[in-house]
Amino acid sequence: MAALLPVGAVGVRGGAAVTCPCGLGEPYETCCGALHSGLKTAPTAEALMRSRYAAFAVADEPYLLSTWHPTTRPGELDLDPDQKWLRLEVLARTGGGLLHTTGTVEFRAIYRWQGRREELHENSRFVRDDGRWLYLEPVRD
Repeated sequence: MAALLPVGAVGVRGGAAVTCPCGLGEPYETCCGALHSGLKTAPTAEALMRSRYAAFAVADEPYLLSTWHPTTRPGELDLDPDQKWLRLEVLARTGGGLLHTTGTVEFRAIYRWQGRREELHENSRFVRDDGRWLYLEPVRD
């Protein structure tokens, strides 16, 4: 079994493919790595959300910013190198498929920060803009 990709690392470790942090169990290079490098685009809102989680795990700020809708995108990100992303759980989704223009993905992201296990729970809204999925914002109740 391949090792989990450490923050800031990409691709291969010791000649073996590294498992993508997104949770699908595929090698990083052919999974989210292909999206991060621009070889592919996310076909669904869930695929984009998984690739964004993986981008947080590998500290790929340019990818995070480029997949954020321009109306809600911050000018810059300040990723904390001490925050270690451990696991992603997709809880629910609405729309966001190949024939949709909007969608939501509810997820739980488990991480370690300052020696404590923490979690981020969010229901994220995505829109397809010019054929490309973008993160818009959290769903507000």
